[in-house]
Amino acid sequence: MSEELFLLGAAAASVGFVHALAGPDHYLPFITLARARRWSAARTAGVTLTCGAAHVTGSLLLASLGIALGWTLGGLDRIEAWRGSLAGWLLLGFGLAYLAWGLRQAYRARPHSHWHSHVDGTLHNHLHSHVEQHAHVHEAKTNARGTVRRLGPWALFLIFVLGPCEPLIPLLMVPAASREWTGIVAIAAAFTATTLVTMTAVVLAGRLTATWLPDGGWQRWSHAVAGLVIAMCGVAIRLGA
Repeated sequence: MSEELFLLGAAAASVGFVHALAGPDHYLPFITLARARRWSAARTAGVTLTCGAAHVTGSLLLASLGIALGWTLGGLDRIEAWRGSLAGWLLLGFGLAYLAWGLRQAYRARPHSHWHSHVDGTLHNHLHSHVEQHAHVHEAKTNARGTVRRLGPWALFLIFVLGPCEPLIPLLMVPAASREWTGIVAIAAAFTATTLVTMTAVVLAGRLTATWLPDGGWQRWSHAVAGLVIAMCGVAIRLGA
């Protein structure tokens, strides 16, 4: 491996690490959804890796098309900026929709009491929550809840496909200018691997930390909190656009 190729790969890996770590939208949505949905570590990692791969692949495909057609860096940057704006709006919209759904779920899960009488004439007041105690019964019968449960990861996948990797294309254009295909592959591989490893490591660490938090009474608000966090990530993208 030539020194120049090594330096290109190291630079791409460093940029990928900073890119993934500096953007809260790369990990906070997955951490909060994993906590609210009680995803296993394997499912959390799978969803994160899938969305992360879609995130990088979208920009790689655009860069490949631009290199093949001889587009300028400025033209590619404009397309990436448009994709970033769209992804920000979609993330905001998804977060607000999930927040509204989470608030509805929290309202339905509010604790309430019922008086029960027994054959001996005694009465007692029973405090409970239908959603929490009978979730296994209602889960199969409530199509809306099942739909939201299934659409959550797919919504993130679509958003991450559209979300650009802003630093990747300028890096690729350096070897592309001299048609150094080995350098292009090295940069793409180093950036992709570092981005995916960083995203997954941060998400799993955040999920583990979240599992240490006591459930308490706030657990019924976990979906609303997840929606709020996702919406705030969308706002952050819009403000940075």
